[in-house]
Amino acid sequence: MKEPRVPEASSNPTGTADSAATASAASTNLDARYGRSPKAKRNNRIIVIGAAVGFVVVFTAWLVWGGLLEAPAQFEAKDTGYEIIDETAIEVRWQFNVPENTDARCAVQALNSTFAIIGWKVVDVPASDQRNRDLSTTVRTTEQAVSGLIYRCWLT
Repeated sequence: MKEPRVPEASSNPTGTADSAATASAASTNLDARYGRSPKAKRNNRIIVIGAAVGFVVVFTAWLVWGGLLEAPAQFEAKDTGYEIIDETAIEVRWQFNVPENTDARCAVQALNSTFAIIGWKVVDVPASDQRNRDLSTTVRTTEQAVSGLIYRCWLT
C-alpha cells in the first residue's frame, strides 16, 4: 500500500516565501490597476492641500469684502410721536441716533385704522456733527391717518 504523498510546499520553508512573493505581485498589480501608487498618493495630497488653501483664500476674501472684520456703523431710529394735520397729512416725529458725518435715509409711513399704509415718504437725513437728532417730516395721505411711524432706516 502506498502512503499518500504530502505536497512539498507545505513541508518546504521556502514555500511561504513563494506565496508571499505571489501575494506581493498580486498586490502590486491591484495597486497599479486602481491607481494606488506613491505618485498617486502624492498627487492626491497636493490636490487636497490646494483645495483647502483655495477655500481659506476665498473665505478670507469674503470676510474682507463683506466687511465682517470691521465694526458695523451703529444707528437707531425711534418714534417719538405724531400729529394729525388734516385728512390728507400727518406729521411724524422721531429721534435719530447715527455716527457723526454719516448720511442716511429713513422711510416714514402713515397708517389708517385698519393698519393699512396710506402714506409713505423716504426722507434723506444729511450728515451732521451731532450724533443724536430730533427730526420730523410731513407725510401726505390718501385718507385720514390714525398713526405715523418710522418703517426703516439705512445708511447711504
